Amino acid sequence: MNQTTNQIPRFFFRTSPQSCPYLAGRIERNIFTELAGPDAATVYGALVHGGFRRSHRIVYRPDCSYCQSCTPVRVRVGEFSATRSQKRVERRNRDLLIEECPPRATREQYELFRAYVSSRHGEGEMANMAFDDYRGMIDDTPVDTRVVEFRAPGGGLVGIVLIDRIDDGLSAVYSFFDIAAGARSLGTHMVLWTIARARALGLHHAYLGYWIGQSRKMAYKANFRPLEALGPEGWRDFDETRLT
Repeated sequence: MNQTTNQIPRFFFRTSPQSCPYLAGRIERNIFTELAGPDAATVYGALVHGGFRRSHRIVYRPDCSYCQSCTPVRVRVGEFSATRSQKRVERRNRDLLIEECPPRATREQYELFRAYVSSRHGEGEMANMAFDDYRGMIDDTPVDTRVVEFRAPGGGLVGIVLIDRIDDGLSAVYSFFDIAAGARSLGTHMVLWTIARARALGLHHAYLGYWIGQSRKMAYKANFRPLEALGPEGWRDFDETRLT
């Protein structure tokens, strides 16, 4: 299937039907293409604008015939103002040491990843990922990618967020954290950090992937406002799209 996204021609393919990882009883299909060549970064930015996500060198978007639950969302970082509860999360995590690193996998990261996936996604495909698989997820990127490490005051690794920079924002590709540090609300903290980092870089958006209102794992993204959602008419205010 040959399509054009923002005037960039690509060949797209469709996956076979499989069980949806987020909504029980639903069937998932994706359309996808591979990032390659000297224009990979330009193509990737255009596809993120069109609601695509990245995994390794593949960018994909849900293409499910009878379900439209996956909604791409992004935060307008210049207008973002943390809620009181989010400010409490920021205060609880002021002691963390944060470092942006090149996309290189380490055993330390992998051990944290394994513990997180076993606890949160034990039934999913990621539960069986060996170190080489994890290394591919981190290292195999043709775009501007950083691994952001969050460390406790003693130096222990407690969180990771993998981010891509595109022309107008940062895209949060994947994140995981120490489940035992629940009081820190590290998932929320890493989103707040991504928003703050995008603003510091003079970018306009923080792309958070797909919001799925019926999925506890994905519905939290509505807590970061102002939020935009991508629909048939393009990017619009999240609350407006919920009314249409």
